[in-house]
Amino acid sequence: MKREEVPAKERILVAAEELFAESGFDATPTSRIAEHANVPKGLVHYYFRRKADLLGALIKRLPDEQIDPALVVVPGDIAESLRRLVSELDARLARSRMLSHLLWREADTHRAIRRALDDRFQRLVRQVRAVILTAGEGGVAVDDVDSAAGLLALALSYRHSVARHKDDPAGLMEPELNFIAGALMPRPAT
Repeated sequence: MKREEVPAKERILVAAEELFAESGFDATPTSRIAEHANVPKGLVHYYFRRKADLLGALIKRLPDEQIDPALVVVPGDIAESLRRLVSELDARLARSRMLSHLLWREADTHRAIRRALDDRFQRLVRQVRAVILTAGEGGVAVDDVDSAAGLLALALSYRHSVARHKDDPAGLMEPELNFIAGALMPRPAT
């Protein structure tokens, strides 16, 4: 599809994402977004009343992180289930590295983005928790699952916040995943 054939609203969002990532939200005027999108400046304000509304629209463009546990769980194998979950989440992130990085950076100065990222983090914790519980087949303590889910969500969030800066080799989280899975396995009574 030629650039001119892409709807104006989409061109505005793509331009905003690129320019915000390049120069930052505050340093990017809407006139530059309009120029980059090849639309009149008034059209930017027609679709997005305030420049902050562009950020809200970009947040909604992040990929859905909700994964049905049945797609990744290997019953009885927490480590492999978590590997599959992390792999799927990383694949989804790969489709939006620049946007993800931009939003992490702008969270320092924009409360709406901070809230949206916190909501995503809480969903990630619940996602990890559901995978652990399903894979553990009821054989893990709920308090341990909550701690493990929080720790893995923090590690994943950190990786995703810096993903644009480096290419992670495959298996980078292998020690962490094995540690968490090992910590959740029932221990024989002594």
